[in-house]
Amino acid sequence: MYENIQAFEDKYLELESQLMDVNVISDSKLYQKTAIEHAEIEPIVLKYRELKNIQKHLEDNKELLNEKIDDELRELAKDEIKEDEEKLIEIEEELKILLIPKDPNDNKNVIVEIRAGAGGDEAALFAGVLFRQYVRYAERNNWKVELLNTNEIGIGGYKEVIFMIIGKGAYSRLKYESGVHRVQRVPETESSGRIHTSTVTVAVLPEAEDVEVEIDPSELKFDVYRSSGAGGQHVNTTDSAVRITHVPTGIVVQCQNERSQIQNREQALRLLKSKLYDEKLQEQNKALSDQKKSQVGTGDRSERIRTYNYPQGRVTDHRVGLTLHKLDSVTDGDLDEIIDTLIASDQASKIENA
Repeated sequence: MYENIQAFEDKYLELESQLMDVNVISDSKLYQKTAIEHAEIEPIVLKYRELKNIQKHLEDNKELLNEKIDDELRELAKDEIKEDEEKLIEIEEELKILLIPKDPNDNKNVIVEIRAGAGGDEAALFAGVLFRQYVRYAERNNWKVELLNTNEIGIGGYKEVIFMIIGKGAYSRLKYESGVHRVQRVPETESSGRIHTSTVTVAVLPEAEDVEVEIDPSELKFDVYRSSGAGGQHVNTTDSAVRITHVPTGIVVQCQNERSQIQNREQALRLLKSKLYDEKLQEQNKALSDQKKSQVGTGDRSERIRTYNYPQGRVTDHRVGLTLHKLDSVTDGDLDEIIDTLIASDQASKIENA
């Protein structure tokens, strides 16, 4: 393992030298690229240097024990050896995590699609709860939310709501939210007080960059229509809503939440690129062997991942067996404990399968 890390340190020193090179400094794009690469491997190099310093201190203390020293100094050396050995184990575990290959999409913005599943209006109402949950989580992280498309039912719920969350690291935190979310509660319309079970599907897509997805304009079919639902005076007065069909794949996207047709067209294209990029990622994930797949996973949209039980005030994530008795807090955007547990489980699985 240490030979591999030494290669990181060699590269780090090379990049450090390049950042002081006049030719690199004068080329803003090259300088930015070099600086990003330097910053990405810096945590590994600094942790490796810390490990080498402790190893050296450990060796010095072991050599000291072979010399003629007084009992007090010998006991002090033994105590430091024990501390160093414990610290080495800790640093080696931290290095294993740092050496896990990074998901190239982790720092990207995300597009989140929430759709009501089984349960009729109750599912649509819970889709609204999940929408608010992710908006509140974005606010807690100082991320920006842009609404792309909605299909409201008129009583505070959504058959479908699609939105973008813009912020560094958004995908790294939210990618584990893809899947089926189940809710168990008594609907407001239920007079007998019976608990109903409804489902909502969530899909989290990394925003695609132009260099990652090429779209042939001739393969696109554009339709315009009048917006429906909430939206003020512009609703149902102009053909501002846009629907795009990607003919080769049959993927259809639409956007009606902007006031102008041009803006809706841009947002719809943005969504289409991300869907095509996500489709490519799904194909790559399927090609991986079972041994290399994460136990947590981010791809199977049909998997039931979480249950929100209102009568008992609990939330259970079935992938890691985590149950929290703070449903109100979670649906208000307090997702960090769940997400941190999922990330830890994912990392442990990757280390085990490395």
